[in-house]
Amino acid sequence: MLYLKSFELPDRDTEENVLMFDNRTYINGIYPYNIFPNKELKVINFAPITIFYGGNGSGKSTILNIIAESIGASRNNPFAKGERFDSYLRLCKYEMTNNIPYEIKAISSEDIFDYLLNVRRINHGLYNRRSEVTKEYVSSKYRPARDIKDYQEMVDAVDARKMTMSKFVRSRIIAKDIQEQSNGESALMYFSSYITDNGLFILDEPENSMSASMQLKLARFIEDSARFFGSQFIIATHSPFLLSIKDAVIYDLDSTPCVTKSWTELENMQVYYEFFKNNKSDFEKNM
Repeated sequence: MLYLKSFELPDRDTEENVLMFDNRTYINGIYPYNIFPNKELKVINFAPITIFYGGNGSGKSTILNIIAESIGASRNNPFAKGERFDSYLRLCKYEMTNNIPYEIKAISSEDIFDYLLNVRRINHGLYNRRSEVTKEYVSSKYRPARDIKDYQEMVDAVDARKMTMSKFVRSRIIAKDIQEQSNGESALMYFSSYITDNGLFILDEPENSMSASMQLKLARFIEDSARFFGSQFIIATHSPFLLSIKDAVIYDLDSTPCVTKSWTELENMQVYYEFFKNNKSDFEKNM
């Protein structure tokens, strides 16, 4: 599904005119001016999955923030705009289709880290309760039934008699699928929970904290969400697994002019390819 059709950035002349006539000399810096004219990037045409690729400092996170703020995406964490950011937004233009997204949401690396930290805090609290609940198990297992009114005690006693200690402790604390997840699995669960059908989602390096296998699962999840469940994605990434998503339109911010490329044309992907090709025999020994 397509909700955001195109986005137009100000050209060099427009930016220079604004900076020239801006007499507010107390403003420090010119961010986000003078980034994208240097890359000869003006009009972005979107697909159901659009990816901005580039190294650190290429502007891929900046372009996501510009788009997100312009179209009113919701966020969990604010970002540092800089004093000229809002004036820059007024120079941008965008076109939506007639389709209306259920929600427009921007998800950053900070959101994922916050979620993982909360999971870790929860688990830390659960571990602290283990000794307490273990004692409860022993007490419940050998406690004689007393009164039908004391329902919870009787439930605990019955459960303790038919469960192992580890099962009893786990059932009293948290479900196994939450407690025993790795960071990558937790991050994937975050995306599967927060990405809804028929939405427009802006993802800034969503692969952070994920192993290669988890990144591959995330790529398939994004691909299926766009293909079958009516969602649109705008992503900043340098993950080969996300870049390989079928039919994704990729803007190479490392190139001037900034043009769309297939994922196999990107410089870093060529480096990976040459590396694995040169070490092919080592891999084959272990197959």
